[in-house]
Amino acid sequence: MENFIYSIPTDVYFGKNQIQQIGKIILEYGRRVLLVYGGGSVKRNGAYYDVINELSKLDIYYTELSGVEPNPRITTVRKGIEICRKNNIEVILPIGGGSTIDCAKVIAAGVSYPNDPWDIVLDSTKIKNVLPIISVLTIAATGSEMDSVAVISNMETNDKIGTGHKDMRPKASILDPTYTFSVPKIQTAAGTADIMSHIIETYFSNQTGYMQDRVAEGLLQTCIAFGIKAIEEPNNYEARANLMWASSWAINDFIKLGKNGKWSVHAIEHQLSAYYDITHGIGLAILTPHWMEYILNDQTVHKFSVYGIRVWDIDPVKDEYEIAREAIQKTKNYFVAMGIPQSLHEIGIKDDTYFDEMAEKASLKLTNAYVPLTKEDVKEIYYKSL
Repeated sequence: MENFIYSIPTDVYFGKNQIQQIGKIILEYGRRVLLVYGGGSVKRNGAYYDVINELSKLDIYYTELSGVEPNPRITTVRKGIEICRKNNIEVILPIGGGSTIDCAKVIAAGVSYPNDPWDIVLDSTKIKNVLPIISVLTIAATGSEMDSVAVISNMETNDKIGTGHKDMRPKASILDPTYTFSVPKIQTAAGTADIMSHIIETYFSNQTGYMQDRVAEGLLQTCIAFGIKAIEEPNNYEARANLMWASSWAINDFIKLGKNGKWSVHAIEHQLSAYYDITHGIGLAILTPHWMEYILNDQTVHKFSVYGIRVWDIDPVKDEYEIAREAIQKTKNYFVAMGIPQSLHEIGIKDDTYFDEMAEKASLKLTNAYVPLTKEDVKEIYYKSL
């Protein structure tokens, strides 16, 4: 296990009606707020109106940036920064899921940056000051409510890039599972797949971490136990609560510290999102089983076997390769059971027009991955997924 320093400064307010704390939390940091959200879902689930009500009680000034995209764009970040500067904003308050929170993070980091905010996406060392962020989560998926990273797309250059800074981690996050009751089935499925992918990316690492892996296996079993249940019973509080808390712990650094490694499937999927603007979790669910199959070899088979035994309860007396292949199939079957398409063709990607460019960009980040992948390796995974 490698050395690490662990600090998670985000205050989490978890459970029903925790939104009533939002005004008090904001006043610790300022009185002028930018609300950031996507479409109408935050109004349909009531989160938006609950926030407005609490701000009004304390006469807290607010203005809004709506229309954040599912793959948040740098153009929207620029709009948010302009609003902040014109209105002397002191606190950024995203209401929504990971896309909204990620957009808010880069807005918060970009207000004090004098040049184009795409610079700080490309080079996070240019981030010097970040406005405080208070998030209200409405979907269990990316875990952005408790991490320090944001992923932003530039559609002009077909780039989707992650950036991070310790102060981009929200100061506080409201996690009320009831706000997720209205999340559509396919988005619940995509969110669950995203959570599982975060865990899998850390789990399959060349660094050892016995304790971290046992926690990761428990988180995966939580997703398996409650993902389909949340789809079938959308108002099941326990299902929604377990998924929401799992999403935070999948990526709040706990299971990766001491065994840091390069993520593989995310690097490959980010290119799909950048070029085709697809739903991130859907792309991950399509690619993950193909990536698993592609990297299965004599060096990785034992880890896949442990994964199959501990996560999927496969009989340990079987041959390791048999266990590994069964585990990969069970992973794919679970995604199918949640209603997720299992080919790129099904989501509208009909040919390989951009595969060469996409594979080139992805492979640059995969030289130190769990199994290093070349441009040709990545292209082959795309083809197998098509």
